[in-house]
Amino acid sequence: MFRNITASVSPPAGSRPREGDLYRVVTTFGKTFELRYGYYDDIDRNGEPDIIYPDFTKTPVYAEKGEPFVTMMQDACERFKGEGKRTTDTTCSECRYFKRGEEWFGICTCPKNKQADSQP
Repeated sequence: MFRNITASVSPPAGSRPREGDLYRVVTTFGKTFELRYGYYDDIDRNGEPDIIYPDFTKTPVYAEKGEPFVTMMQDACERFKGEGKRTTDTTCSECRYFKRGEEWFGICTCPKNKQADSQP
């Protein structure tokens, strides 16, 4: 009467992502980013690799009009203006200056964070 159903919490070993595998190519606000699987810390190497997003605080990237790229999970800067709509976190995604793009990418629209030599 009942079928035996085997559920797996992770994909079969042959289809699991490996470090360096391409996850997705994302184009947003005029820039293209490759997202690959990897590890943020050596201690994480015991598990499966994560999707690695660029660290825009270490290596800033700017949109055409000079707005800096940020990720939703990035710690907010000192100009954070929280909206408190979703959580009380102080991440860029909770800031009113955050403009969401594709995936977890966005740009910061705060005029004080804009790149000075950008085109209007």
